Amino acid sequence: MNPKHAQYMLTVYQEGSITNAAKKLYVSQPSLSQMIKLVESNLGAPIFNRSTDPLTLTYAGEKYIEAAQKILTINANLAREIEEINDEEHGKIRLGIPVQRGMQVLPYVLPKFFQKYPHVDIVISEHGSAAIDKLVLDGSVDLACMTTVPKHDELNYIIVEREELVLLASRNTELARRIPSGTPISILEARNEKFVSNKHGHSVRALQDSLFITNNIQPKIILETMSIEIEKKVALACDAVTICPLNYIENTEEMRARAALYPLKNTESLRHCYICHRKELYLTRYMKDFIDILLEVENPFLKDSPLPKNQAQDGCQ
Repeated sequence: MNPKHAQYMLTVYQEGSITNAAKKLYVSQPSLSQMIKLVESNLGAPIFNRSTDPLTLTYAGEKYIEAAQKILTINANLAREIEEINDEEHGKIRLGIPVQRGMQVLPYVLPKFFQKYPHVDIVISEHGSAAIDKLVLDGSVDLACMTTVPKHDELNYIIVEREELVLLASRNTELARRIPSGTPISILEARNEKFVSNKHGHSVRALQDSLFITNNIQPKIILETMSIEIEKKVALACDAVTICPLNYIENTEEMRARAALYPLKNTESLRHCYICHRKELYLTRYMKDFIDILLEVENPFLKDSPLPKNQAQDGCQ
């Protein structure tokens, strides 16, 4: 298998169309189509179902892509091993991380890392956790820092931070006037409050909807958004409530003055923040150190947690 052909075919598979893949690879669509025909001819079987949009793999195509990923991983590992033998101070880390998580940890991780490795480049792919999950599996990123449930045997998961969900409420809500901040509550206590919510597809939204159904309530949702920052600010501005991870709530005087926080009963989450990589990936010294620095850096949002001490979660586990 030609490694260049393998990379091109993998890109077509990832992009779902020859047109998009050609743009990403900076080649013409006709030349890419010719290459695909050549590979399929050499293989003796079609790789893509061209009748679907996006393109899907035939059974032979699944086997080809599986082999291509292994070959590209072997090549990448060899390159890193030679790179480390020759010079451990230069290199590149392709990091997958959601925007919100990047805002939270990178300003504290990167200064320490760059002080030790000034000649190592960090290339960030910013997507949601579901998309990053696929990127680390197919080898498009080396390391991934995301909130997820460990579910792939091919990946090594290292826990960075345990996630606890809380209800954030404006101090002007009836709930905040009635129940002291930090008190564990049932979602029923907020049934008459206005909610700011994640959009469908977010793990917190799925848990929220499950709580609503289980407790037979239908609170008014005044806004749906993909941004936790928007959720928090709108909830406080509109005297509403929102469900969000505790580790995304900064402990500032303004937040303590304007918000009450309530640990939610019956919401133990299986999702936590992990740094993960493919098990067969060769980790250079600077990759190992990046992971160690990430695990050592204290999360400033959890320092002196806004919850009472007996309710606050530890930081990095």
